[in-house]
Amino acid sequence: MSSKDRINIFPSRMALTTMKGRLKGAQKGHSLLKKKADALQIRFRSILKKIIEAKNLMGNVMREASFSLAEAKFTVGSDFNHIILQNVTNAQFKVRCKKDNVAGVNLPIFETFQNSSDANEFAGLARGGQQLTKIKKNYANAIKLLVELASLQTSFITLDEVIKITNRRVNALEYVVIPRFDRTINYIISELDEMEREEFYRLKKIQEKKKKIRAAHEAEIRLLKDKMGDQFKEPANILEDEHDEDLLF
Repeated sequence: MSSKDRINIFPSRMALTTMKGRLKGAQKGHSLLKKKADALQIRFRSILKKIIEAKNLMGNVMREASFSLAEAKFTVGSDFNHIILQNVTNAQFKVRCKKDNVAGVNLPIFETFQNSSDANEFAGLARGGQQLTKIKKNYANAIKLLVELASLQTSFITLDEVIKITNRRVNALEYVVIPRFDRTINYIISELDEMEREEFYRLKKIQEKKKKIRAAHEAEIRLLKDKMGDQFKEPANILEDEHDEDLLF
């Protein structure tokens, strides 16, 4: 295993605990990001379905508005520009923006509102009043549908970018970060096992050496005992001697 496939860290118990904590955090983050991506995908498909329906409906609405405009121009005649276009000073329909939170993502929501009275309320009293009322109604529906479609497409683009970023993070955690943590943990565990084996082998060699020294010492004592006979007195071991008399001062 190369150092590029894992984190360059000194193998120890503390490092193992730290890496396990980081692995747990990465797995938790991957799970949360996966849930977020799924929630965004559900909303993304829902918005896509609404966009298709709105675009299909837009053709019919704009066709009716165009036909009503042609009817109004034909009915009113040359006074159409004077009655409609030249009397408009302020916009009757305005757009405001709200925000909708979806899994931590703020989606802009546009909606129309009318904050003033109809400037052309009495237009068409001479002739063409019914056609003018129809054209206002049809174009009001067209404006509302256009604003709704703009809101849906803006949310669609926003969700598309967020979903791409979220999926990249999910893939990075799943295929890069988490496997790297796993390889690092396995490396630390293998190194710690190797250290334990080396320590066990070292202690075993020390015990064997102590046994050899003790056997040589015992052989030397037996040899001196054979030579000196009854005059031989084994030296006392200050670490094991339990017969010392108490000293009183």
